[in-house]
Amino acid sequence: MSTIVRFAPSPTGRIHIGNARAALLNWLFALKTGGQFILRYDDTDVARSTQEFADGIATDVAWLGIKPSRVEWQSKRFGRYDEVAADLKARGFLYACYETADELDRRRKRQQARGLPPIYDRAGLNLTAEEKSAFEKEGRKPHWRFKLAQKPVEWNDLIRGPVHIDTATLSDPVLVREDGTYLYTLPSVIDDIDFDVTHVIRGEDHVVNTAAQIEISRAISGKVPEYAHYSLLNGADGKGLSKRLGSLSIQSFRDEGLEAMAVVSHAALLGTSDNIHPCADYQELVNGFDLHKLSRAPARFDEAELRVLNAKLLHMLPWDAVKDRLPYGDEAFWLAVRGNIEKLADAKGWHDVIANYVSGVIAADDTDFIATAKGLLPLEPWDSSTWKAWTEAVKTATGRKGKPLFMPLRLALTGLDHGPELAALLPLIGREKALARLG
Repeated sequence: MSTIVRFAPSPTGRIHIGNARAALLNWLFALKTGGQFILRYDDTDVARSTQEFADGIATDVAWLGIKPSRVEWQSKRFGRYDEVAADLKARGFLYACYETADELDRRRKRQQARGLPPIYDRAGLNLTAEEKSAFEKEGRKPHWRFKLAQKPVEWNDLIRGPVHIDTATLSDPVLVREDGTYLYTLPSVIDDIDFDVTHVIRGEDHVVNTAAQIEISRAISGKVPEYAHYSLLNGADGKGLSKRLGSLSIQSFRDEGLEAMAVVSHAALLGTSDNIHPCADYQELVNGFDLHKLSRAPARFDEAELRVLNAKLLHMLPWDAVKDRLPYGDEAFWLAVRGNIEKLADAKGWHDVIANYVSGVIAADDTDFIATAKGLLPLEPWDSSTWKAWTEAVKTATGRKGKPLFMPLRLALTGLDHGPELAALLPLIGREKALARLG
């Protein structure tokens, strides 16, 4: 059977680097196994979910190079969730509870004070019809909890190895709120069953939830996917990123001018046994992908490292990879300047240095030197050997060598004390502009 995975963002905001990592690990698994990737919008929170955010997520996913096999919306499946919930109620798996949030909080505090675990005491299971009726007359509406089996649940996690969780240590999870809306758990399990999801690859913060979801899956149909829980992200300071993820959106990286494959490379290799390095396309990542390479230790995300990786990627990209995004220059220009940019937009600065007149920086002590160099400037046509031939002639005539030879020429020709190799830059500047810049 073909593998099927899913990425399930909520369209209540834009996706961030943590979401992107989840999407990419699932996408790489699908590519590696020849399987399918489902983009599923978890939009049961109708009040907060918007089409604008959904469109933004679709844009971010496409920018990352992910191509979903299908797109699903939970908001279109409420009828199916109602059907399953009714069946679970009829079979005693879902039971009504009437406690308020304040009552539950006070109960938890009393349990903690007595040294007991703060889990739900299943009081709802013991309510009589008369007690339920009395609550209803008070205007209370029930929330519905799933009755856990209170026994060990075991699975072989594809990253963490054997996992054992006794659901007797957990509160029966609330699946349906007082207003009849669904929490994440039940729709997610139903979708995984109905869409034949074979593998659920997600963060380790869901490990405990998995035990309950396995029991719910078995209660509905018996079909249980395989699970893989990877470590979460920390920042460069070793602290969790949860409070900063809003500033690490994929949209912000795109707006900053970072390359999609730099973000992909960083997110996909983060927390694995592979060194983080730039990959020009997905093929290298797919070839090396293995869930067993993912570490159980928290992965460290550093924005500075991402930007360095972006520069390294650009330095290796061929002209064909960027020509459609550069409205100026040609292959010779790109090969000359790519090693001196951190973002693609930086190439514009070097194009301006080449194309536009600059007032050369000529120190008083270098006036005679520059005049001599100007007189020795070769006739065109120029190529990559012109710079060496010219500087050798200038060296012979003036006796200068090293930095005293090269730096005044660079300053005069570009106005800058740094930049691409002049062997590549000089032919692009051309003799006419070079003469003007040499004074």
